[in-house]
Order: sequence, then structure tokens, then C-alpha cells
Amino acid sequence: MKMKLPEEVTQTIKTLAESGFEAFVVGGSVRDLLLGTNPKDWDLTTNARPEEIQKIFPESFCENTFGTVTIKTDSKETGLDLIQVTTYRVEENYTDQRHPDQVKFVETLEEDLARRDFTINAMAVAGDEQLSDPFSGQADLRAKLIRTVGEPAERFGEDALRLLRAIRFATTLDFEIEGETYT
Repeated sequence: MKMKLPEEVTQTIKTLAESGFEAFVVGGSVRDLLLGTNPKDWDLTTNARPEEIQKIFPESFCENTFGTVTIKTDSKETGLDLIQVTTYRVEENYTDQRHPDQVKFVETLEEDLARRDFTINAMAVAGDEQLSDPFSGQADLRAKLIRTVGEPAERFGEDALRLLRAIRFATTLDFEIEGETYT
């Protein structure tokens, strides 16, 4: 599978790898690439902790509790002036049904992908273009299905906005919401 990653994204992955860390393009960026559309933004995930990312990229900044570091690039292309890099994580307890009460950094890409909303957003690709797809998101893209990662009631209970996201994806992509996810 050949996915064209922008030079800035490839270079960010390479720089993290040269520093001894894994790094992957993740989520909607991968979904859009597989659908043949240009991603609006580029999200990466890594096993590097936020302070390690900031040490590697001194011009970066981190202004949240989720471990997301924003890296400034020299790109003139729209959407590539900033690349967001997030440490592998899981989220725990959503007492307001929207935001996690706690974010915990984890060690593996698979753990990070398991926390995501839908299978079509739970894929990752490394700089070598090897697709990681533990929840069959690519098959759901081909079948034009929106399906939650894990139990639908749990996913929607964590973050009620995911209900609207499912409808938005189904509408904008002309997909169907999978049976269990729908009910």
C-alpha cells in the first residue's frame, strides 16, 4: 500500500525514530489517505513522552493535559504549518460524558488505538507505510461502515459527542452506521 506522506510528516517521524522512538500517522489522517482525500491536519502518535518530544523539537509547545505537543514546521502548505504529536494514551472515566477525568500514558500503539471512537479512525501508518489496523478499519472503509471500537454503549457513554460524529461521518462519507453501533 502506497500512501504519500508530506515531507514534513515523514521528517517528523524520522526525527523521532532517530531519537529511539516509534511514531505513526494516526486517526483521521490515515482514514483520509485511504479514501484518497487530502487530510485537513496531520496527527501523529508516539511512545515518546511530551517532555521528550519537546526536547527533540525545541520550537514545539504543549498546552494541554492530554500529552499533545504541537510542532511548528517551515511549510507553506495549508494544514502543514503545525503537526500534532500525542503520546500513546488511554483515557479513564468520563463523569461529564465528554472529557476524560484522567489520561494515562501507555507503552503500545495497540493500546492507543483501542481508545479511539470508530474503526475507521483506529488505524496508523508508520513512515515505512506499514498499516496497523487491529480493528479492521480498512475493511469497514471498503464496506462503507461506521463501527465503534469495542462496545457501542461504552464508547458513546464515554463521550456523547461521538453520537454526532457517527452521524456526521455517515452523512459526509455516505456510509452506513453498523447495526450494533446504530442501536
